[in-house]
Amino acid sequence: MTTLSPENSLSARQSASFILGLHPTVRTEAWKFLTGYYSWQSSQDERLTVDSTRRKNYEALCQMYQKIQPLLENLHRNFIETRNSITYDIKKLYDKDPLGNVLLDKKKLEKILLLSYVCNTQAEYQQGFHEMVMIFQLMLEHDHETFWLFQFFLQKTEHSCVINIGVGKNLDMLNTLIDFLDPVFAEHLKGKGAGAVPSLFPWFCLCFQRAFKTFDDVWRLWEVLLTGKPCRNFQVLVAYSMLQMVRPQVLQESMTGDDILLACNNLIDLDADELISAACIVYAELIQKDVPQSLKDFFL
Repeated sequence: MTTLSPENSLSARQSASFILGLHPTVRTEAWKFLTGYYSWQSSQDERLTVDSTRRKNYEALCQMYQKIQPLLENLHRNFIETRNSITYDIKKLYDKDPLGNVLLDKKKLEKILLLSYVCNTQAEYQQGFHEMVMIFQLMLEHDHETFWLFQFFLQKTEHSCVINIGVGKNLDMLNTLIDFLDPVFAEHLKGKGAGAVPSLFPWFCLCFQRAFKTFDDVWRLWEVLLTGKPCRNFQVLVAYSMLQMVRPQVLQESMTGDDILLACNNLIDLDADELISAACIVYAELIQKDVPQSLKDFFL
């Protein structure tokens, strides 16, 4: 890759991450490039400087939060409600492995989530963020890395998992995609199966993490989303591919919306590579057709 131009080198690295996946031994460092925490063209000295700056900025945000916390508690009712929600959600998390070893620090997780809520006005706390940040925390060593990589992940994926920004758009485009590629299935989903697709919002809110058996599979899919390969908003193609898994049963049994949702919720322990491959096949099919402008704008 050293013989390539910076632009082509970047594309090649992202394509390699997309096609081959990341080896566990390099995942932690590679994510810093995929999210934009580090520049792909940065030197080691520049990365040390960036990391030091991000750590200091995180510490400064923590100090600011400590100062304004009493004000938030007294003047902002939403803050108290959100903090209670975060505390409740974190309590439900399993923090130990089967052998009893502690996997995560719940106090640190709560601190990061509260700081993210206060500092990121675009992405207010929503149920499921605690699980997402936990997965970052399991991968990374330091709190400032967890905080910043989560912020960069949201930005890089165009806030597609945020309810009041990307989730509704994802559901709309999923409906449009089904209408275009599978009119028979679309007709059923608008008739007897009405209500099923809008109820699939947890897929997007959680970036499909509950559909997989292992964290490695979750990271594998998220890495693909970060590369922007083979297209933007790949998450909708993933959702379409998952719906196709239940399609034969849905049509054969003429399922209602509630039954379809139950069948979709039973899609667990999936293999990330197989799901990514299925979504890529959908994309390959899509670009061979005369695609409506709305889908072009969304994916291409």
